[in-house]
Amino acid sequence: MNAWIAQHREALFLALRRMVTSPVSTALSLLAVGIALALPLGGFILSDTVQQMVRGSGARPQLSLFMKLGAGKSAVSKVADQLAHHTNIEAVKFLPRESTLDDLRKNEELSDVVAALQHNPFPDAFVVTPENADVASIEQLVVELRSLPLVEHVQADAAWVLRMNAILNLGRTALLALSVVLGAGLIAITFNAIRLQMLTRQREIEVSQLLGATDAFVSRPFYYFGVLQGILGGAVAWLIVAAATAGLRAPMAELAHLYGLSASVSLPDLSATAVLLLAAGALGWVGTALSLIQHLRRHPIR
Repeated sequence: MNAWIAQHREALFLALRRMVTSPVSTALSLLAVGIALALPLGGFILSDTVQQMVRGSGARPQLSLFMKLGAGKSAVSKVADQLAHHTNIEAVKFLPRESTLDDLRKNEELSDVVAALQHNPFPDAFVVTPENADVASIEQLVVELRSLPLVEHVQADAAWVLRMNAILNLGRTALLALSVVLGAGLIAITFNAIRLQMLTRQREIEVSQLLGATDAFVSRPFYYFGVLQGILGGAVAWLIVAAATAGLRAPMAELAHLYGLSASVSLPDLSATAVLLLAAGALGWVGTALSLIQHLRRHPIR
C-alpha cells in the first residue's frame, strides 16, 4: 500500500514539474481551457440572473376566460366549479358582466358611451392563475379551458413572461449544446498536449520500457498532468467569470433599478464550483486516456 501511494505521489510531482518546466505552453493551455469553460459557465449565470429579474417582477402569467353572452348562470356556475377543482389552477377570480358594466359607468370619460348602450355587451369572465407557470403547462391549460362549455375565448395575460421563459429555456438548451461542444474542445486540447508530451519523451519512455516499466507506470504521470490541466483550467474559468461578474454587477443593478426589479449577478456557489472543477478534471482525464490509448497502440510497451 505504501509503495502504491509513493508511486502516485511521485507521478503527481512529475506532472507538476513538467508543467513548471514549460510555463508558456502550460499558461496557454490553461487559458484555452479556461475560456472554453468560462463561456457556458458565464452563460448559465447570466441566464439565472435574468430569471431572477423575471421572478422579481411579480408578474405571474394569468389567463382570462370569457363566457359567451348567452351563457346562463347555471352554465357559469358549472364552469366556476370545474375551475375551482382543476389541479393546475391556483386561484380563480370571477368577474360578473354587471360589475364590468358598473366599473365603466364610473369612468367619467366613458359614462356617456355606456349610457347609450341598450344592453350589456360584456360577458361573464374569470381570471385564472395557473399553478405551474411554465410554457407547456399553460398552453395545455389554455387548450383545456377552451374546451369547456359556452367558453367564447381564453386569453393569456402577462404574455411577455411566457415569452421570456420560452427564451430562457431556449437559451439553456443552447448553453447545454455549447457546453458539449466546448467540452469536446477541452478533450481535444488535452489530447494534443499529452500527445506532444509523449512524443518529446519517447526516449524516456523507451528507457523505462527497457527497465521493465508497465503501461500503468508510464501512463500515470500523464494522467495526473491531464487532470491537473483540467482542474487548473477550471480555476482559470472561475477567475474569468469572477472578473466578468465584477464588471457586470453595477450595470445589471442599474438596469434592474430602472425597471423596478430585484436581481444581482453572483458568483457560482461552492457546489457549482466543485462541479466545475470535477467536470474539468474528468474531461482532462478523458483526453489523456484517448491520447495514451492511441500512442500505446502504436508504441506498445512490452
